[in-house]
Amino acid sequence: MKIDILSIFPDMFSGVTGNSIIKKAIENELVEVEVTDFREYAEGKHHIVDDYPYGGGAGMLLKAQPIFDAVQAVKEKQLETKPRVILMDPAGKRFDQKMAEEFAEEEHLVFICGHYEGYDERIREHLVTDEVSIGDYILTGGEIGAMIVMDSVIRLLPGVLGNKDSAVTDSFSTGLLEHPHYTRPADFRGMKVPDILLSGNHAWIEEWRDKESLKRTYERRPDLLKNYPLTDKQKTWLKEWSDSK
Repeated sequence: MKIDILSIFPDMFSGVTGNSIIKKAIENELVEVEVTDFREYAEGKHHIVDDYPYGGGAGMLLKAQPIFDAVQAVKEKQLETKPRVILMDPAGKRFDQKMAEEFAEEEHLVFICGHYEGYDERIREHLVTDEVSIGDYILTGGEIGAMIVMDSVIRLLPGVLGNKDSAVTDSFSTGLLEHPHYTRPADFRGMKVPDILLSGNHAWIEEWRDKESLKRTYERRPDLLKNYPLTDKQKTWLKEWSDSK
């Protein structure tokens, strides 16, 4: 996979690409990440990327020209693929695990990271394929959102995680929140690991994990259960918890 990031603050990404799983994925050539300062594509001596909005109003808008030209430049480096051009924007579609899995199937992603009051609308209408938001709040720019999406996507690529089951069993990948985890010691200052996890009975352990995963979802994110295909056993557990309230 090739990931291009367009930002006027490219140095922000050095910490993300130079550490942990993403660094290893880059070193192992499982993904290529390139960050471009789209200010370099702005016309004029001063390379200005923003301007006042027509009709008045507060703030400045990112101009269409530098971003159009920057996207065209990265496309020309990767002619064999048709990229998803992703605009990080609070008005976009809410990012979730399903979207991460969809992006992970692509060969080329281009992230546009905005600043100021917003973008010239022609960028949305004629350039991007996706508008993505990481939540209902405002950040200074789109860089942090792009980092979150990029991290979530890269870890799904084949070979990135040491254990191929890790990505599958993470919270949201199964549709439910992940079950509790414990490691040694079995007794830490009087706080004990559930006996069933020490039993060695894998069938019991799997059922316990399934039940705890469902319970955590029921208590913390009941909205996730709306369209979840519950088994008969899971329906019984939910009824027990509901009746005990």
